[in-house]
Amino acid sequence: MTESLFSPLSLRETTVPNRVMVSPMCQYSTADGVATDWHLVHLGSRAVGGAGVVMTEATAVEARGRISPHDLGIWNQEHADALAPVAEFVRSQGSVPAIQLAHAGRKASKSRPWDGSRPLSADDGGWETVAPSAEPYPYDDDPPGQRAMTAADVEDVTQAFVKAAKRADDAGFEIAEVHAAHGYLLHEFLSPVTNDRDDEYGGSFENRTRLVREVTAAVREVWPDDKPVFVRISATDWLPDRESWDIDQSVRLAPLLAEAGADLVDVSAGGIHPDQQIPNAGPGYQIPYAETIKENTELAVGAVGGITEAEQADQLIRNGRADLAIVGREHLRDPYFTLHAAQELGADVDLPVQYRRGFD
Repeated sequence: MTESLFSPLSLRETTVPNRVMVSPMCQYSTADGVATDWHLVHLGSRAVGGAGVVMTEATAVEARGRISPHDLGIWNQEHADALAPVAEFVRSQGSVPAIQLAHAGRKASKSRPWDGSRPLSADDGGWETVAPSAEPYPYDDDPPGQRAMTAADVEDVTQAFVKAAKRADDAGFEIAEVHAAHGYLLHEFLSPVTNDRDDEYGGSFENRTRLVREVTAAVREVWPDDKPVFVRISATDWLPDRESWDIDQSVRLAPLLAEAGADLVDVSAGGIHPDQQIPNAGPGYQIPYAETIKENTELAVGAVGGITEAEQADQLIRNGRADLAIVGREHLRDPYFTLHAAQELGADVDLPVQYRRGFD
């Protein structure tokens, strides 16, 4: 039987009711990393809207790993306690609650996008950033202080992911995603654009991929055996004119992530440098990267990037190009994308009883 957008997806002992996932999308709406009613309503409405997986925005595993001072966090118990009702509500609507565990690396200590995405000084509430190498992100303004990570820093970050995963499990999340994309810390280790280390975490492909493999394995070790682990990667740096991370290396990485315990690779792209050459961002513009990785690994694959239409998402699954359609901006425009897709495609889904009269 051909799988479709409304076929369930089983990963370990977790069954996702359909193949739609709400992509992690930063809201920059916390105080000290603590989730608020905004997060409950934002994520909860997408669960009411029928998405199979509802994933939090990038959730910082330590304070210095925030993109901005307003990022969601899970580096202490207060954060986990605030997120627990969100996970519970998402689950109560039949969706699978998921959390993206993240560290921003050299792209940390910025203001919110609507405040200019500018680097913050200590006087503005900023902090020293850490990265594989000392070279900061090339902002137009002066970047915050940054230093190359020591071996102790690498271990500290790995343990921060571990502790965050434990808190996320206790809070009721069913999927943990390790964020290794978009120019943030783990991606910075992967890419020779940002990694000029001469130790076991730099240089060769094996060394540059070491930290993401170690973090994935460490999260897998503490994450329950019946729950899946995802890893989000940037399939390419979009920097064809220099030595950089590319799709061939992503294809090599995917089976190594599977060996480390990942169950699905979430395939995005870019973010490492402002000189990136983004292709025409038309419908499904990043899907070919996911398809290429899926053709070369037995790991489940999620595709993201320009997925906006029900038929488009359905064909993505029916044609075997990916196992999960990860929908971002369209979920900002339409929290009920999945219910509308079911209506358009003639799929039989459970509607919230409170909303049924609106879909007659």
